[in-house]
Amino acid sequence: MEANTSLQQQLLEAGVHFGHLKKKWNPKMLPYIFAEKKGIHIIDLNKTVDHLQETAAAMKQIAKSGKKIMFVATKKQAKEIVTECAQRVNMPYATERWLGGMLTNFNTVRKSVKKMQSIDKMLNDGSAESLTKKERLTLSRDKDKMEKVLGGIAQLGRLPAALFLVDISVEHIALAEAKRLGITTFGMVDTNSDPNKVDFAIPANDDATKSIAIITNYITAAIAEGLAERQANKDEDDNVDDANNENEAKARRLEQEAQAEGGRGRRGAGRGTDAAAGTGGAPKRRVPSNNNRRPAGGGAK
Repeated sequence: MEANTSLQQQLLEAGVHFGHLKKKWNPKMLPYIFAEKKGIHIIDLNKTVDHLQETAAAMKQIAKSGKKIMFVATKKQAKEIVTECAQRVNMPYATERWLGGMLTNFNTVRKSVKKMQSIDKMLNDGSAESLTKKERLTLSRDKDKMEKVLGGIAQLGRLPAALFLVDISVEHIALAEAKRLGITTFGMVDTNSDPNKVDFAIPANDDATKSIAIITNYITAAIAEGLAERQANKDEDDNVDDANNENEAKARRLEQEAQAEGGRGRRGAGRGTDAAAGTGGAPKRRVPSNNNRRPAGGGAK
């Protein structure tokens, strides 16, 4: 309870509870609105804490399973925050602009990423030295342009398991692509958005830098915790495998020694049998027969 109170206090200080003007509200956000003050809707922070913790738990499990969560935030006030958080947990991100088809046409996007990596390799290993200065400059500009948009997904080999969006109204194209592909969606939802469009909605102010920072950092910490638990489980499995391999090697060694002992015993028994057979087969001493004896007292006739 104290932890929730502390988190709620932090959210309050960050201005997470400030929504949009009443005239811009979405009626579906009514369950998350606490009150209205000077024409501005106030978000219920109790609901924010509950949904934030639920979202963090779900994202932690996704990270623990080894899947990727893509961060999407192209708003000016969210770019740096989201980029830093995504890089901290080694997750893909899109913070410059969302390319149409980044998910639904993923194979084509991957070709562009490979082209960018190929150009980068040419410029770094000296392969481009044979080109003219103008051609090298053109390649460098193309690489910088592609890296600005695709740099965050350079290491993404397959579709992510989930998307985290800072403003679901601004990132509606990314949200639509994720929905079409059945990708789980998480998002910060302000009072002017529809919370039913995402699987996990966090009712919060998605315009203030402090609000974006505290929400994004909270879920990033949960992802980092999931990754740490995954690594710990992996290390534990490796230790168990090492112990099993050591036991198997020891068992094989003992078996080999037992077989060697058995072989020596059989060889020793064979020598004993051969010796006994040799003794039993020795020629017996010849005893002269009585028929060949000369009669006692017999003289010359």
